[in-house]
Amino acid sequence: MTEVAASAAPPPKAGRRQWIGLAVLALPAMLISMDMTVLYLAVPALSADLAPTSSELLWILDIYAFLVAGFLITMGSLGDRIGRRRLLLIGAAAFGVASVIAAYADSAETLIAARALLGIAGATLMPSTLALIRNMFHDPGQRASAIAVWMTAFMVGMSIGPLVGGAFLTNFWWGSVFLMAVPAMVLLLVTAPVLLPEYKDPAPGRLDLLSLVLSVGAMITLVYGVKELAKDGIAAAPLVYVAVGVVLAGAFALRQRSLETPLLDLKLFANRKFSASLGTMTLVLFAMAGMFLFMAQYLQLILGMSPFEAGLWTLPQTAAMMVVGAVTPALVKKYRPAYVMAAGLAVGVIGCSLYTQLDGGQLALLVTGNVIFALGIGPMTIMGTDMILGAVPPERAGVASAMSETNQEFGTALGVAVLGSIGTGVYRSDLAENMPAGIDGQTAEAARDTLGAALAAAEQLPGDTGDALAAAARSAFTEGLHLNATVSAALIAVAAILVAVLLKHVRPTAPEGEDTGAGTPDDEAAEPEAAADPESAAAAVGSTPAAPAKERPVAEGSPGR
Repeated sequence: MTEVAASAAPPPKAGRRQWIGLAVLALPAMLISMDMTVLYLAVPALSADLAPTSSELLWILDIYAFLVAGFLITMGSLGDRIGRRRLLLIGAAAFGVASVIAAYADSAETLIAARALLGIAGATLMPSTLALIRNMFHDPGQRASAIAVWMTAFMVGMSIGPLVGGAFLTNFWWGSVFLMAVPAMVLLLVTAPVLLPEYKDPAPGRLDLLSLVLSVGAMITLVYGVKELAKDGIAAAPLVYVAVGVVLAGAFALRQRSLETPLLDLKLFANRKFSASLGTMTLVLFAMAGMFLFMAQYLQLILGMSPFEAGLWTLPQTAAMMVVGAVTPALVKKYRPAYVMAAGLAVGVIGCSLYTQLDGGQLALLVTGNVIFALGIGPMTIMGTDMILGAVPPERAGVASAMSETNQEFGTALGVAVLGSIGTGVYRSDLAENMPAGIDGQTAEAARDTLGAALAAAEQLPGDTGDALAAAARSAFTEGLHLNATVSAALIAVAAILVAVLLKHVRPTAPEGEDTGAGTPDDEAAEPEAAADPESAAAAVGSTPAAPAKERPVAEGSPGR
């Protein structure tokens, strides 16, 4: 491995075309994250217009995320085969068409179908953008900066979604929130062929249809089951879905082992940089999702803000993420990425600790905690994604980026389900113990369901009784938040330790002015499969394997064909 590292040529630097192309790739990332949050604001208006049943409304809200999660691995592998730019353009066109259909839907069924198409199209966009970044930015330092820009765009989209959506809904009809994506997709379709080169695996092998079915089925049933557990608690039906998902995932894994060209190469998990980054990212996303779930409710139900006002108060943490995006690539040029990420996660623990001091008010303390939390987890989200992509050769970037995105979807869903259930359990127990006198059993039962239900019930009760119920419910919710913050802080602390131990061998991206790369492990020789496989060896030292002859016509720096 030392000889390979010594003889490897420095990775090529990205030029102006690649950096301009990065702006094009950041655009769909921002829009997809906006699409995840903006619809919730439109629910009252579309409910009045389309009159969906409660079941239909749930599908309108959830089917997008289910299908994004279900199709990510499939689309990542498809991009490796037909070309990442081609898949990006197909997805952009489909996303634009589906957005128009959703905007002018005249029935709940049409809107559900349009949201389903948006989910499948979204699953093509995310892995395509990340895979193209891996192919356009071979230099580890530049790649870290590019991923930081991409991640910042994603976070900005999540934050401004409620603000932009609120502005649209104030002036236009509910369908206008979907039309926001159309001009951006048109711009992407026009500029991508000029600015983005084409890349694909020169020898992808046969696409196994059974693997596609197993992959999609496993992720959809798993995510659906986990989300249902988050909404309804422990129940038979969601557990059955989770069990079915686990069985399908097991069958998928067995199928991959028997294929000469698998949809997902399980040998990737033997690479410590890949598997450790994926695992620790899951822990962090798990903790982050649970905290963000409670923060959104705290701003609106405890502090009494509108969704638009709550969105405004998320802007400071978005600004913090932008700072992290600018600083992290510079830090990992001087210090080992594992130590930068571990130090950041330690800061994130401090942010979580501040949440335990909230007492039903204290907006300044909440915003401070959010900013510190964002500063802490930022390096992990940026460098974790970079390591996942950098651990594989460029021709496998599509499936690696899909794994990163699938991990994000599943970790987030699991965090909402588990931490949401923990917080809800504390809320119900605390409120049952402190239920004010004079409240009938039916009202008390409804109040124990959710904080929103308790506040609605309190408004129907006379004077002091209603005030007492609202105060008890808010106090119970805050107790649940405190426990969630404690659990999240512990998980992030564990992630910090794992990062420092498992990824300490990864060198700074440019020590002493050299371009050695974040992908240059000190002890990668400890991984036999990397030494035995020339492609893995090249990926391990952060260099790019020589492109086969039929891939060179669309090599980096050219617009492609």
